Amino acid sequence: MEQRHLGRTGLRVSRIGLGTLTWGRDTDEHDAADLLKTFWEAGGTLVDTADVYGDGEAEYLLGRLMEGLVPRRDLVISTKAGSVPDPDRRFDGSRAHLLSALDASLARLGTDHVDVWHLHAFDPDTPLEETLHALDVAVSSGRARYAGVSNFCGWQLAKAATWQLAAPGVRNRLASTQLEYSLLQRGIEREVLPAALDLGIGLLPSSPLGRGVLTGKYRKDATPPDSRGASEHLAPFVAPYLDEAAGHIVDAVATAADGLAVTPLQVALAWVRDRPGVVAPIVGARNARQLTAALSVETLSLPDEICRALDDVSAPVHRYPDHDWSTL
Repeated sequence: MEQRHLGRTGLRVSRIGLGTLTWGRDTDEHDAADLLKTFWEAGGTLVDTADVYGDGEAEYLLGRLMEGLVPRRDLVISTKAGSVPDPDRRFDGSRAHLLSALDASLARLGTDHVDVWHLHAFDPDTPLEETLHALDVAVSSGRARYAGVSNFCGWQLAKAATWQLAAPGVRNRLASTQLEYSLLQRGIEREVLPAALDLGIGLLPSSPLGRGVLTGKYRKDATPPDSRGASEHLAPFVAPYLDEAAGHIVDAVATAADGLAVTPLQVALAWVRDRPGVVAPIVGARNARQLTAALSVETLSLPDEICRALDDVSAPVHRYPDHDWSTL
C-alpha cells in the first residue's frame, strides 16, 4: 500500500487507515484479529483508536493482538483522549485528565508510546494553552511521537496550530487532524480543510463512506439486518444520511461505479482518499471481507470527469464570506 507523509512531518503512514470504533463492543477478538491481520498483510500501517472506544476495550484488544499477531514495530498507532462519560461535561481538555488518560491508554495498549496522540475534541472550559501543553509534555516525555487534534472547527484548528508554531523547538507542531469527510459530508471544506492545507496539517477523514451509506446498501429504503442501520445503538448514527438529498448522491456514485465496472464503495473511498490535504481515510469495517473490499481501492484512480461529476452532485452550499461578495 502506498505510504504518505502525515502533514508536514517525517512520519509516513499507509494511505488507508484501520478504524476500531466498534472493537470490544460489536467486533469481538476473533473478528478484530482477522481485520488486523488482513490490514497488515495488505501493507496497512495506520491503526486508529481512542480511549473511549468500547469503554477502553478497543485499546485493550489492540494491545493483545500486538502481543502475538502483528509486530508493534509494523504499526502506526493513533489514539485519542479528551472525551469523558459525564453528561454535564462531554470533553475534558485539562492537562491532568489528558496525561492520566494517555498513561491509561499506554497500559491498555501494552506499549511505551503511541505514534500519534489526538485531542478528541475542543474543550471550551479549559484554556487552550493548557490543553496544548499536555501534547507537548506527551511528546517531550516520549509517550507520544506526534500530536494532533480531532473534531476542531476551522478557527479552533488555526488557533491551536498557530500557538504551537509560535515557539518552535519548545512546542510541537500539530501533525494531523481527524474529522468526518465524505461525499455526504463535505462541511470541512468551508474552513477546516483550507486551514489544514495552509498550516501543513494532514487530514485523517473518519466515516469516509458516509457511515456506510455510500456503499449503496441502503438504496430503495433497504436496511440489511446485519448493517449499522439495523443496530439499535448505531441506527441514529446512520439515519441523517438516509434522506432524499443523500439518495441522489448515492445514485450518482452507483452510476459512476457501473461505468467503471467497480463498486460504489471503491468509488466513494477513492474520491475522498485523493482529495487535497487528505492523508489516509479511516475505514471501520465489520469483518475481513468488508475490509478486503475497501483495500481493493488501492489500484483505483478515478478519471477526472468522474471526480468533477461527483463534486458537482455533492457540492455543499458555500456563499459569503467563502466567495467574493461581488460574485453573489
